[in-house]
Amino acid sequence: MKTLLKIGFVAAFILAMAQLSCAIHADKSNQAVLLPDTTAGSGGKGGCNNYSISNIPASPLSENEKQALIFMREEEKLARDVYITLGESWDIPIFTNISRSETSHMEAILALLDKYQIPDPVTSDKPGVFTNPAFTSLYQTLVNQGKNNLVDALRAGALIEETDIADLRERKNETDNEDVKLVYENLLQASYRHLRAFSRNLDFREATYTPQRLSEKEIDEILNM
Repeated sequence: MKTLLKIGFVAAFILAMAQLSCAIHADKSNQAVLLPDTTAGSGGKGGCNNYSISNIPASPLSENEKQALIFMREEEKLARDVYITLGESWDIPIFTNISRSETSHMEAILALLDKYQIPDPVTSDKPGVFTNPAFTSLYQTLVNQGKNNLVDALRAGALIEETDIADLRERKNETDNEDVKLVYENLLQASYRHLRAFSRNLDFREATYTPQRLSEKEIDEILNM
């Protein structure tokens, strides 16, 4: 397995994210939606295919399913915002490329919110601004960790992608709506590629990352896809 190293700041992040996940468990349907590209050649640059969720009939969503979409909309914004901000500190392609992809992830979730007439929690496109204050705190923690050290910035990216994978898997398993499952699966495939990209960048710098939400076996499977 690719070598792994622990980083100190992740404990607070993981605790906060776990608490957020627990809290979650407590018509524009003709709109064409561009889903994130899951082809091998997209390179995590936010490419899209032309499949539309309007091809799948709407079916009722539970309150938990609605709240999960709201949560994931802001979690995708967290990823985009962190990558935009860290990209201003570190002039390497990975942050710019993946921030573009995260924008398409945000749009895919927004299309579902629109389809099911769920209010959008994103009221400002400004980086670091969230409706949920926990995401505001997480954004600042990750940016502070990564702004002075490139390796820590790459580890922050790996942590974001691992967290996104864990949350998307969980929420995909909790819905029976085919359109929601389709979007979650597309986002998962993109996050797998992003995690592999951060892992390669860390390997190139002879640095490592310790998984926090997934098992080492799960991480191995993703990295070897």
